[in-house]
Amino acid sequence: MIGIDSEQLGVMTPADALVLAEAAGLDLVEVAATSRPPVCRIMDYGKYKYEQKKKAGKPAHSATLKEIKLRPGTDQHDLNFKLNNVRRFLMDGDKVKVTVMFRGREMVHTARGRAQLVEVTKQLGPIAKTENPPRMEGRFMSMILIGDREVIADLKRKEEAEKAEMLKGSAEPEAEVEAEAEAKAEVEAEVKIEEGQGEEEEAVSLSPPAEENTAQ
Repeated sequence: MIGIDSEQLGVMTPADALVLAEAAGLDLVEVAATSRPPVCRIMDYGKYKYEQKKKAGKPAHSATLKEIKLRPGTDQHDLNFKLNNVRRFLMDGDKVKVTVMFRGREMVHTARGRAQLVEVTKQLGPIAKTENPPRMEGRFMSMILIGDREVIADLKRKEEAEKAEMLKGSAEPEAEVEAEAEAKAEVEAEVKIEEGQGEEEEAVSLSPPAEENTAQ
């Protein structure tokens, strides 16, 4: 039997163990059923289940293949928009297929499409790694990108740190306002107490003694 603070309570009957658990307002949980005798522990079972679920974490993200399509003449504004989507997909752990589509006479400008794919990897920076280099598939030139896990992990840590700093910065003014409000309330309370004491003393001093009233 294991107690609340992990102390060894020795061997005891289930009835005695239940009495101890109920006295502590907690649960009696069997933690090692195969032991002889079985090992039980006094704990908050709801809290225990919550912590176990928290440790297990979220299920692993199943990577999927996303596709972004470009044209040899895609302008920078449209390219930036598509690059933002590529970054988001890579941050989420997905693979991204970037495809340049050629139509008609554009097939003579495949070098321009290849240069565009190179520019995509350049603008994405260290977040992206090339899994499959650019290659032609009919009228399409495609490459597949995957995210660099270490770089993405560092970026997420920095984002979380920045968010925490922003929350801290926004909480400080609120704390100052609350402190000022509390100080003001304390001053007002002191003033009210002083005013109340003065009125009470004045009322007492104006009241005639009980003996004088009897004499009159």
